[in-house]
Amino acid sequence: MKKNILILSIIIFTKLSFAQIELKGTMGINLISVTSAQDYINQNYAPYDDELNTFNTAVIFTGEVGYFFNEKFEMSVDLPYQIFSYNTNIEGAGQYDLYFDTFMPSVMAYYVLSGVGYNFKFGGGVGPRFSFVTEEKKWQGTSEEFTSTGFGGVLRIEGNTSLAENVYANIGADMRYDVNGEPENDNGNNLVNNVEGETVNFNSFSVGIKLGISYLIR
Repeated sequence: MKKNILILSIIIFTKLSFAQIELKGTMGINLISVTSAQDYINQNYAPYDDELNTFNTAVIFTGEVGYFFNEKFEMSVDLPYQIFSYNTNIEGAGQYDLYFDTFMPSVMAYYVLSGVGYNFKFGGGVGPRFSFVTEEKKWQGTSEEFTSTGFGGVLRIEGNTSLAENVYANIGADMRYDVNGEPENDNGNNLVNNVEGETVNFNSFSVGIKLGISYLIR
């Protein structure tokens, strides 16, 4: 009995002695495709010389808190906020603006390859998606807000290299697919593409790169 307790104590102590918490902050650029919303803008508001492309740029800011269970496995909570906007001036009417922000928390799992002063991570995660859309038509003096809740996933590869004790420079690449759904305003109304006769959804596919800093608490 005493022998079993001793072995268990050694195992627990070994795990705790390795246990590390990682705090990370990054900023990046995504190339994002939001097909339904892009069709809505291009077919209803965009001048012929200012139409959205298949992929457009969005800015993303991320905070992440991770826990290393051992040297090869980490789990984390990832908290990204993505910002996308389209702004144009419609001849004979006025300014048109559409803002599409998404909060995209995910529970992440990583396989880690580490060496002296660096590590590489390969992983992915899933979580809810919270979308916020604002459409402004300045010629009408209107501004409408729409929201939706969805679900999405992300695949990630990243590298960290030591800058100082426990401080690392981070570079990574993400691939995401998010089912953001059809945002509604407070009255339960959606954006509608009258050309297509369809309700507009903000489901999106994106790829991107990010840079940041991570800090290990041992």
